[in-house]
Amino acid sequence: MITTLLFDFDGTLVDSEVIHFRCWQEVLTPFGVFFDEERFCQLYSGKPTLASAFDVVAKHNLDANPETLAQQKNALFAKVVKNELPPLMPHAKDVLYAAKAAGFTLALVTGSTRDEVTPILEGYGFTDLFETVVCKDDVTNPKPHPEPYLLALSRLGVDARHGVALEDTSTGSRSAKDARLCVYAIPNKYTQEQDFAHVDEKYDDLLQMYTQLTKT
Repeated sequence: MITTLLFDFDGTLVDSEVIHFRCWQEVLTPFGVFFDEERFCQLYSGKPTLASAFDVVAKHNLDANPETLAQQKNALFAKVVKNELPPLMPHAKDVLYAAKAAGFTLALVTGSTRDEVTPILEGYGFTDLFETVVCKDDVTNPKPHPEPYLLALSRLGVDARHGVALEDTSTGSRSAKDARLCVYAIPNKYTQEQDFAHVDEKYDDLLQMYTQLTKT
């Protein structure tokens, strides 16, 4: 029996990829590196910030420390979203409140830092919906490693057999699958071409997913 829904954040609940792109572009502009927005999001959606930084530094032969770039980008994003909330993904608010009212336990499992996530949760009044929030700060090994989902399950005291993870990227869905969770993929426009062969189901949006989930 499914009792617990574990949500990814960026690209699953909030449409934040464009803000992530803008912050990356501001950090990289002093190095003369410029990206097309759509191409950048396709390349790096779901990829850990530090891994993205290492990739950019290597591909563009930058004289820069990847850790420093990642820290600068994360700090900038956290600053921006205090005054500019990213829009919600379609049906996110309705599905969250419906699932909570129906008695599901909700968790948030994200590759973003707590400083990045907290202003958005508070801005939308979502903080109290989640029994636990696992951020990048909480783990040694971020997605695609299973540690974030394993930590969430441990905090909740829930067996993986009773949980479903909702993810929009191959990176996140592999993290959940390796934690032995059932995984439903809800790709967005930037992640549609990623590999989801390992997931249990694939849906067009959160409402379609929730409608099917509650039928079974």
